[in-house]
Amino acid sequence: RKGSGKDSKRMKKKALFIGGTGVISTAVVERLAQELNWEVWLLNRGNRKDAMPPGVHQIIADVNNEQDVAEKIKDLTFDTVCEFIGFTVRDVERDYRLFQGKTGQYMYISSASAYHKPAAGYIITEGTTLANPHWQYSRDKIACEEFLMRKYREEGFPVTIVRPSHTYDERHIPLGVHGNNGFWQVIKRMMEEKPVIIQGDGTSLWTLTFNRDFAIGYTGLMGNRHAIGEAFQITSDETLTWNQIYETIADALGVKLKAYHVSSDFLSAVGDAYGYDFTGSLIGDKAVSVVFDNSKLKRAVPDMETTVRFDQGVRIALDYVLSHPEECQKEDPEFDQWCDRVIEAVEAAKKSLL
Repeated sequence: RKGSGKDSKRMKKKALFIGGTGVISTAVVERLAQELNWEVWLLNRGNRKDAMPPGVHQIIADVNNEQDVAEKIKDLTFDTVCEFIGFTVRDVERDYRLFQGKTGQYMYISSASAYHKPAAGYIITEGTTLANPHWQYSRDKIACEEFLMRKYREEGFPVTIVRPSHTYDERHIPLGVHGNNGFWQVIKRMMEEKPVIIQGDGTSLWTLTFNRDFAIGYTGLMGNRHAIGEAFQITSDETLTWNQIYETIADALGVKLKAYHVSSDFLSAVGDAYGYDFTGSLIGDKAVSVVFDNSKLKRAVPDMETTVRFDQGVRIALDYVLSHPEECQKEDPEFDQWCDRVIEAVEAAKKSLL
């Protein structure tokens, strides 16, 4: 027997997103609201209302104003609270105070960069040691995980840890080496047939995940009893070398890739002086081969699968980026000049030894 509209509304699960308009969270919100019939709430400053699907509720607040948030959610409870912008222990301590007793599940976005670099083996599971001496961002994520799991063990706080790796959407082209304005200057160099820097020799293994695929795994963990007190990595099953990644981008652009390989150690040494954190983003992350074993996720979420290969996802992204110049094409002449100087320096070093 079908229930009344009132019954159906009461049975609908309710989720609160802290953030909810980023690269990863946007796809999750869309899937919940449009396909899975959840009641979705966003708690953020209201700066990206255009990214909200119809029917989504919004609480406009600065989450760091704890007293204001507590007042605005005092009459609300949630099946799942989804934290996407928690970067320090201070952030998750605040969330613990706000949502203890108000949610059946608290899902924390950590990072696959928290895994030891380099790990003892290149195949990564949730049991791989967490330790990253190269990147403060990752160490902060580890500290957040430790706080939350302690609250689960000691008090039953219903936490689920999620570790994404390199996730992208239609507004972003994933790269290894880029400037502080993002990916566009590298794409511009490709289109101008200028050499493009790739870290190392380009043969290390990497995993890229389209945000819609990530959303399949994430939403499958929401309200999932088997996810409480557990950590899960959510990535694609497709593994590529960095050379293949850049070649795929060049193919989609219809240009010939002029790859220029520079050691990650060299990039780290000369990049940090110019404000480019390649010590963290390369030595502490992208320079290391990783292949993710998603068996644990698939046991908990049998529907999890990769539906968007990288050659497909990058074309979706390039179509959007090339057709939205004001939004996506942020030029970075300083990084462009830095790339030329690095290449000139390496070439000069070669000549000096000949």
